[in-house]
Amino acid sequence: MQNPTTTTLGYALFATRWLQAPLYFGLVAAQGVYVYKFFKELWTLILMCVSGHATETYVMLAVLKLVDVVMIANLLIMVIVGGYETFVSRIGLQGHRDQPEWLSHVNSNVLKVKLATAIVGISSVHLLQMFVDVHHTSHHALLWGTVIHMAFIASAAILAYMSGPMVAHTDRAHADRSPAAPAHVSRPQEHEREDRQQEKPGPEFSAATPALPRQTDADADAEVRIRAAGFPARKLLEDFDEQHPRGFDREAVARLGKADFVTARRNVVLVGPPGTGKTHLAVALGVRACQAGHRVLFATAAEWAARLADARAAGRLDAELTALDDHALLIVDEVGYTPLDTATAGLFFQLVAHRYERASLIVTGDRPLGRWDEVLGPSAPALTDRLAHHADVVRLDGDSYRTRRATSAWAG
Repeated sequence: MQNPTTTTLGYALFATRWLQAPLYFGLVAAQGVYVYKFFKELWTLILMCVSGHATETYVMLAVLKLVDVVMIANLLIMVIVGGYETFVSRIGLQGHRDQPEWLSHVNSNVLKVKLATAIVGISSVHLLQMFVDVHHTSHHALLWGTVIHMAFIASAAILAYMSGPMVAHTDRAHADRSPAAPAHVSRPQEHEREDRQQEKPGPEFSAATPALPRQTDADADAEVRIRAAGFPARKLLEDFDEQHPRGFDREAVARLGKADFVTARRNVVLVGPPGTGKTHLAVALGVRACQAGHRVLFATAAEWAARLADARAAGRLDAELTALDDHALLIVDEVGYTPLDTATAGLFFQLVAHRYERASLIVTGDRPLGRWDEVLGPSAPALTDRLAHHADVVRLDGDSYRTRRATSAWAG
């Protein structure tokens, strides 16, 4: 049991972070100063050009000054938004269409590297100004400007190099804790996690999931989520045969494997011919999401159609869509393998529209999004527009893996 005095003291010290809030509002005021400086420099440049007194060198230097002001203002934005998010309080921008991609996983290491690279950019502009105006710049100033710029580059490289081990250490520390119940989780969420632990695994998973001799709480919670997801089999990204598809975006798949897209409420669309590994990747990404602390639910397009149709027939379609919000990620497999009637396609549209900018979907299909009208009819344009707006679309090209294995076995 924790000492009440120690706990109170800790909370009090933690509350002092709000003393930094006025500092960030002060930086907002500094943003206003730079806006004024930008338009003042721009107006001076326009007057010089109109009056005919602006030389090419003057125009170039004036434009570089404007770029310099904008880059410093960008630096302020990163410090204001990233610093406030990291050191003061979370900013509730989830679902906002303009949310920066890096804000969903910002931390002090990421912020330091971004600030260092921004400073290198600003230093580059200053050094370029010196070279453009080299006739009015002393050799001493040019030398030291170059040395300082190289020092900025070296420090940024060192920060970037050091941030790798730091992030890895942080990830290992987070993995030692339960991702389903972080330190700031509320008591109702803890009860919800305990309820989910009571769910029985599907029969198809009981044989496919070996019992681990020793499991941490995080591993046990992840196993509960994986079993409750309804995957047809356990697939891992490490087991995916990257040599089989003739072409696919490996970097995109590796990035998606971090499961940040679930936190950012983005979608993933996997398209390609049958047997190219779409379902494998969908399940593997779903497993990664479960391990990251998210609830996932997997079903084929036909199974989702039946589920939504039953809910509509019972007059509880809206309640069913709302209940699915408890799952941060839904996986819809095999879209396009079976043509859908207009009413069923409308149900899919309602599912996608309901989760638009609210939660994530992984959808696999056998044809590009531009041809989904062949199976979804009139609902296809509106559905694909919402599905692809915040999505990573990964296309897999190649022959069927299953056919290749069958052919190899026959040839052998």
